[in-house]
Amino acid sequence: MTLLRNHDYLLLWGGQVVSTLGSTASWVVYPLLILALTASPEAAGVAGALRALPYLVLSLPAGALIDRWDRKRVMIVCDAGRAIAVASIPVAIAFDALSLVQIYAAALVEGSLFVLFNIAEVAALPRVVSTAELPQAAAQNEAGFAAASIVGPSFGTALYQWLGRGAPFVADALSYVVSVVSLLAIRSPFRNAPAPTRRRLAAEIVEGLAWLWGNRLVRYIAFLTGGYNLVNAALPLILIVLAKGRGADDAAIGVLFSVSGIGGIVGSLVGGQVQRRFSFGQVIVGTAWINLLLFPLFALAPSWIWLGVIAALIATLGPVYNVVQFSYRLSLIPDELQGRVNSTFRLVAFGFMPVGAALSGVLIERFDANVAVLVLTAGLLVLTLVTTLNRDVRDARPIGRAAPV
Repeated sequence: MTLLRNHDYLLLWGGQVVSTLGSTASWVVYPLLILALTASPEAAGVAGALRALPYLVLSLPAGALIDRWDRKRVMIVCDAGRAIAVASIPVAIAFDALSLVQIYAAALVEGSLFVLFNIAEVAALPRVVSTAELPQAAAQNEAGFAAASIVGPSFGTALYQWLGRGAPFVADALSYVVSVVSLLAIRSPFRNAPAPTRRRLAAEIVEGLAWLWGNRLVRYIAFLTGGYNLVNAALPLILIVLAKGRGADDAAIGVLFSVSGIGGIVGSLVGGQVQRRFSFGQVIVGTAWINLLLFPLFALAPSWIWLGVIAALIATLGPVYNVVQFSYRLSLIPDELQGRVNSTFRLVAFGFMPVGAALSGVLIERFDANVAVLVLTAGLLVLTLVTTLNRDVRDARPIGRAAPV
């Protein structure tokens, strides 16, 4: 496998797997920490919304700036900043000074820097691997991130329950340091030479918007991914509340999320094979229907273990979907537009996440978690029907023969 001989890709991949391990160790602890402090699902939902909110504000200017700036330097600065932000929480705990406001501030800062980092990382990947290797690289990324997602939640909740509330955030901060070191060791440049002329930022943003809007398939997939991410942002708090109602303690909740991560591993392992054996439309429509059929089972699960099993089955679909749409999208976008187009895509794809995170808290506090499951199932039904009827999805050409539509 050529990727295993690609020194720079392995450094990029390895650093991000470690970083993802740290992030998954802490993200499940955010709602646990807030519920312990306030006993309010709405307050926990607000924290999730704040981590996702920067996509609405920063995505478009960030994409244009990423196409101007040194992408590697942006990633290094962002990871250093995220390390400082999450490390502030255990410091405050040590001095008995932690407040809900500080947790919100750390979540907002971490989310803001993630926007810049993520757009730079996606734009850099085609500079580290060839176009032909993009599906394989996407699948390997998904496998590594899924493995981290298996270990991370159990690791984080075990640290939280046995070593103290600040321990998962210390682990997260250290993981960002590892990412910085790996990025410093990469030799490949993450961008083409800068253009000799520099235009107004607004004009460059509009160019990225125009490219995405002019490609009907990529535009639709952005909105479809946004709908899925709304549901995904709502799901963790719903699962935590459902699991606690079925007798799970904090460590058991970590196990639940780790069990769901096993599905991500399976999906990442088969994602490349699925991409080669089935058409783009078959994968996108098929995963939509399977997701719709599985999701309402959360309301019927008799124990927290079954919640994890259902979550694992659903998690199997995510990497398959992502490998197909991600590699397809990157193969279409010119390198000089990667930052701007991907930031526009992410504005739509991730812009709904604050809504999902906040909605879950409101629905749980005002009604209950089962009502939240039913409301989200109704949304998935609409997405599935519209996707099934979408001709651009059904008729998309394979990579190598893809053309804007």
